[in-house]
Amino acid sequence: MIIFGPLLVLVGIGFFCWLLFTLAVFALPFFVGLTIGTWAFHTGAGVLGGAAAGLMAGGVTIGIGQLALAFVSWTWLRILIILLYVAPAAVAGYSATHGIAQMAMSSPAWQTVFAAVGAVAVSITALVRFTGMAADGPARQRLARG
Repeated sequence: MIIFGPLLVLVGIGFFCWLLFTLAVFALPFFVGLTIGTWAFHTGAGVLGGAAAGLMAGGVTIGIGQLALAFVSWTWLRILIILLYVAPAAVAGYSATHGIAQMAMSSPAWQTVFAAVGAVAVSITALVRFTGMAADGPARQRLARG
């Protein structure tokens, strides 16, 4: 039992760090889903109805972003759509990393440095994941045709 305790603590910490990082990357769909789910619960949908409405709203938010990237041909509008999804991820990454850094170190300057590095890491991951999910059909076809 003494061997499994520390191992389970490490597994638990790793799981929660992965969960925190994933939720930070998908901050906008998570926020939309949580808001709609809470609203549905408070208007009488119940726990299952609120959870279903929240999951559907989060999925629709991701789907709208993917469709927008797939069908928009202007580069400036594609960048704006990507920024719409990446900016909340950067804020969530900064907040999450700053909270962890506050527990680990006492210097506010180093807390801010680590929080900024966390924000950049989450932003880059969100950018790669979000642009990788969207099909690049119209833009690539137009580029190939000349």
